[in-house]
Amino acid sequence: MNLFHNSVVAMTLTTILAYGLSVRADEPQSLTTQVLHRTVKIDDLDIFYREAGPKDAPTVLLLHGFPTSSHMFRNLIPALADKYHVVAPDYPGFGNSSAPSVKDFDYTFDNLASVIEKFTEKLGLKKYSIYLMDYGAPVGFRLAAKHPDRVQTLIVQNGNAYDEGIDNEFWKPVKAYWKDRSKEHGDALRSLLTLDATKWQYTTGVRNVETISPDTWGHVQPLLDRPGNQEIQLALFFSYGSNPPLYPQWQEYFRKHQPPTLIVWGKNDQIFPAAGAFPYKRDLKNLEFHLLDTGHFALEEDGATISTLILEFLGKQLTK
Repeated sequence: MNLFHNSVVAMTLTTILAYGLSVRADEPQSLTTQVLHRTVKIDDLDIFYREAGPKDAPTVLLLHGFPTSSHMFRNLIPALADKYHVVAPDYPGFGNSSAPSVKDFDYTFDNLASVIEKFTEKLGLKKYSIYLMDYGAPVGFRLAAKHPDRVQTLIVQNGNAYDEGIDNEFWKPVKAYWKDRSKEHGDALRSLLTLDATKWQYTTGVRNVETISPDTWGHVQPLLDRPGNQEIQLALFFSYGSNPPLYPQWQEYFRKHQPPTLIVWGKNDQIFPAAGAFPYKRDLKNLEFHLLDTGHFALEEDGATISTLILEFLGKQLTK
């Protein structure tokens, strides 16, 4: 066997182990792929994170979307951890991190990015690749534009940096809230925080709904339903309006620094449709582009495909 063949076999086995495909139930888990669940203090907040892989390997920072948490990466982490140091934090107000009230913490994307920036520094992450999905895009692009020297590659999965991706029906009531932060417009968005809306996010656009585990909304919805959490999410819906004005700055970062980028985009997403993926081609020269026949949470249906694409991409980019 040549080196390339050995590499492909290793990646395939790693993917199979992570996604539970044809693996014996009694197969022991590798110490390097074992996921650790940790908490670190950042500005009096407990920031929960999942971590796996050798710390002397290149780091992959996984930034989750709404309304989930690092839980969305539960299978991807061990799939990458044989070769990479993988870290996935929960933002304040999400997952197992602190969720102070809106009176005690200003829930803006600037502040989420600041917490994650301090988190990377607390963990000593000097260089990293970033997986950006949904809310992870405005958090991660703030980091990248501020510290371009720290970012080795970008992996973009249904995360926007162009106006073309946020001009669909989903965004009309959200944009109305940006223009007028009234109770009426805020209350109109509370339907996005219901169990039906959460299921819709996970199941719309998938090829086979039977592949989507109810453990997903079973994890997310109780957290959304915590007292005070609706106000947290409404604050972030409003703050999302701070992101489009920064798009030109992020696009200038792409053009100037040309980070190697992998696009793995669920093309049937009704929130961030494929229209938001194509504009990256305008500004990035070192770009791998994949539209997948699935929905918003592409990892749920196409996690094995995405992990293989990431391993191949990072293998090429981080060994140059």
